[in-house]
Amino acid sequence: MKPTIYDVAKQAGVSIATVSKVLNKTGKISEKTRQNVQQVMKELNYFPSAVATALTGKKTDTIGVLIPDVSNPFFAEMSRRIEDQAGDKGISVVICSTDYSAEKEARYVQLLLRKQIDGFIVSSGFQSRDLIASLQKEKVPLVMMAQHDPELLVPTVSVDDYRGGYEAMQHLLSLGHRIVGVIGEKVHSSNLRLHGCRDACIASSCELSEDLIVRVPTTVEDGKAAAIELLQRDHRPTAIFACNDLLAIGVYHAARELHLQVPDQLSIVGFDDTILARTTVPVLTTVSQPTKAMADKLLDILLQERVPQPASPEHVLFPPTLVVGESTTSP
Repeated sequence: MKPTIYDVAKQAGVSIATVSKVLNKTGKISEKTRQNVQQVMKELNYFPSAVATALTGKKTDTIGVLIPDVSNPFFAEMSRRIEDQAGDKGISVVICSTDYSAEKEARYVQLLLRKQIDGFIVSSGFQSRDLIASLQKEKVPLVMMAQHDPELLVPTVSVDDYRGGYEAMQHLLSLGHRIVGVIGEKVHSSNLRLHGCRDACIASSCELSEDLIVRVPTTVEDGKAAAIELLQRDHRPTAIFACNDLLAIGVYHAARELHLQVPDQLSIVGFDDTILARTTVPVLTTVSQPTKAMADKLLDILLQERVPQPASPEHVLFPPTLVVGESTTSP
């Protein structure tokens, strides 16, 4: 039979009120008594009911992380980083994959709110701005990951996507490429990376043709299809910048199918520096995001947000790093 708070009190030789104070870290209790109660809880394998704690209006030390696709290596790595860092702080994490669906977003948010979640980390690609506004109105602690919307007064942590796109394109231009294709998503981060690409071209007195820009969902198959379409043109690109590593893997597949050697006949640059970048042959040149530092900052802000929110939300922009691998060379 599952032990109860009464069993803990009886075996520890204290009152139920004392056990409650130990659980809630309140009241004046001697360190000896506290350690005794905690030892008995450990021996009995006793855990307080999360539901009961939630009903009292106390913190449940649980946060929700909403990401668009857990199969995307970047979001998988960020989620793992957040989970590891949260665990060190005694915080539990519930990770939900929304598939870029506003319906799923609403369903998960309502589910987690019913479970008295302490706060949310919401990643890029979140579809429902009204839902974000609603959470703000209800003063639910919230921080956005890898996305900054100036119109939403929400604290954010992201990489400098514009700078990452600029450096990726600048690298290809410095090698001598002048016909460069870009494959991105229909999301804000890709827009910023593309903006950086355009400005890098302007700075080098060349033009990024709109005909060479393709927007697709983030799958290997879509990246491959987009790359094949670009590479079968009369004036095919000598290099392709994929706005994330998953799409870059699709470009590798396209090159293999078209019998193009990487990098001698086609240079490829990705974005995110996920595990995929380090397992390709040749090793992918990519733009790295500091996932550990970003996860630390996300949690720091969210835990601060569990107290009344500041009037001016914090916006943290981490610098990207171009990691030059073996997938780029002169055309």
